[in-house]
Amino acid sequence: MGILDGIVEWIAEQIMAGLDLVTTSVLGALGCDMTVFLRYFPAAETMYGIFVALAVGLILLNWVWQLFKNFGLSAGIEAEDPVKLSIRSVLFILLALFSDEIINTILTIGGTPYRWIMDSELPPLSFADFNSVMLVIIGVCANGAVALITLILVIILAWNYLKLLLEAAERYVLLGVLVYTAPVAFAMGASQTTSNIWKSWCRMLGGQIFLLLMNAWCLRLFTSMVGSFISNPLSL
Repeated sequence: MGILDGIVEWIAEQIMAGLDLVTTSVLGALGCDMTVFLRYFPAAETMYGIFVALAVGLILLNWVWQLFKNFGLSAGIEAEDPVKLSIRSVLFILLALFSDEIINTILTIGGTPYRWIMDSELPPLSFADFNSVMLVIIGVCANGAVALITLILVIILAWNYLKLLLEAAERYVLLGVLVYTAPVAFAMGASQTTSNIWKSWCRMLGGQIFLLLMNAWCLRLFTSMVGSFISNPLSL
């Protein structure tokens, strides 16, 4: 009986180690670092300067247009306060020009807890005694429905694990799009009429970083759960 218990223990450890290897390899490459994004989308870096120039041009165009509208105040045309407009335009021009450094700082801050999650060690498995293992084996052999249910559960777990990995990759690509279009987003904040776009972009950037953290956390939990379930199949 000790041999069979050792086999079950070894299988559980190998499965959890394999899942953890896949998880850490995929999520370690995705994270808040844009190196992998630039490897597959190198044009994003070369076209970044275009977005910076576009952002500065939009801010200057809005600045001139709003100042010009002030001449029509007597005719009932609404216009922004020229002093506040000038201060906001200069501020967002600087934000657009230094958006690369700003975004890198944000990614560094968001990537710190991400690395903590990825570098944390999974807890050791607490294996059931041989009696629980034998009961499961006997139950499976005695009832084919149990084997079918077990197979269905395994397929469901594998499908959800794959969906979590795909979701993490999708969020990483979306984060890269937000990062390399940041100058245009900053340009939207220079005008009161488009400031909601800039606020929405800020919420999306923070949300994507937070969801990447949650994806990494959920996948590490999933890996630990699979190993614990195999080591103690009657725990449920």
